[in-house]
Amino acid sequence: MRPFLLILTALLATAAERRVIFPPGAKPVGPYSPGILAGDFLYVSGQGARLPDGTYPPTAEGQVRQTLTNIKEIVEAAGLSMAHIVYAQVYLQDLGAAEAVDRVWPEVFPTAPPARATLGVARMPVQTPVEITVVAYRDLARRKLIVPPGWKTNPVLTPGAMAGERLYISGVFGRGQADPAGQVQDALNQMREILAAAGLDFRHVVFVNPYLTPAMPMEAMNRVYAKHFEFGNTPARATFRVAGLPYGANVEFTGVAITDLAKRRAVRPRNMPPSATASPCVWANDTLYCSAKAGFIPGPRGGIYASTVEHQVRQTMRNLLDGLEEAGLDFSHVVASNVYLDSIDEFARMNRVYGQYFSAAPPTRTTVQPAPSVERKPDAEDRWPALEQVSVIAVR
Repeated sequence: MRPFLLILTALLATAAERRVIFPPGAKPVGPYSPGILAGDFLYVSGQGARLPDGTYPPTAEGQVRQTLTNIKEIVEAAGLSMAHIVYAQVYLQDLGAAEAVDRVWPEVFPTAPPARATLGVARMPVQTPVEITVVAYRDLARRKLIVPPGWKTNPVLTPGAMAGERLYISGVFGRGQADPAGQVQDALNQMREILAAAGLDFRHVVFVNPYLTPAMPMEAMNRVYAKHFEFGNTPARATFRVAGLPYGANVEFTGVAITDLAKRRAVRPRNMPPSATASPCVWANDTLYCSAKAGFIPGPRGGIYASTVEHQVRQTMRNLLDGLEEAGLDFSHVVASNVYLDSIDEFARMNRVYGQYFSAAPPTRTTVQPAPSVERKPDAEDRWPALEQVSVIAVR
């Protein structure tokens, strides 16, 4: 066989199966697919609480129940069940609805609930009060629940869910400490225990979401966080101010780790210097997790110099492409994205530009406005605040 045919055969053998999941009657409100099945993992776009007639249930329990019903339709269209879900991320406009989430959750996950992160956000598309996104894993025989020794059994979530060689970590909160640094350390200590229960440590982590309330200084979080990772080899990260967190916490961490360090590799484009807090992208075997990017111009005197969401999205996609191309990928490999808007009122304007970067089968997506809008004015150097950020997951 000729050398180029050998290479092509090898690439085809290692490329993950990718299939768009589009249940009958699904009506996405933007350029995204309801679900993408990539290898053994199903990525589901953030689903809201809308009923088929466009209305919303009147109670918080009904809204959560309907959101999970909408997810179930996508999961079952992929040939899976809700028992295959290993991770869920719950966004609430009213944190008071967290109790409703816990009441409804056992109805859908009576045993072996998935790992889960819950947070309060300012607003979501089409005025839904709740949005949930999930990841499901096809091989139930390789799905394992991770509970650290001494931790109480929680009927509504599992501290960690192992899906083959990938560990999904539930949201852990900094509580019981007065100072911000102590709160961050408390949360990271919990993450360490979950990792250890799976036979892992912080070196195995490939992606982290730190969520902060206005009471948590970013500098304090970063200072403690950086001590737990190797400089220049940190996980990919998407860090956001949010409207609120459960239990009155000011910081929450959730993330993903991989068991085999030989299959973990950080990717850094040449125009991005090494960082103590985040790698641009990190491989987890065949899956690339990329940090959230904004519309900044990298390099000397870098910053955001665009005043509109459209122009910022274009630069953000350019920045994401730098990381994808450094890994030998492009936008056609993206299976999931998260879009964080400064104002959900710019949802349609963002969609118009975002959709230009993907084909007729775009990746799954979750879109939220995590916090109240910022004041929009340039600083003394003509730099503008970020109006959007995007993180992506791609599969080779």
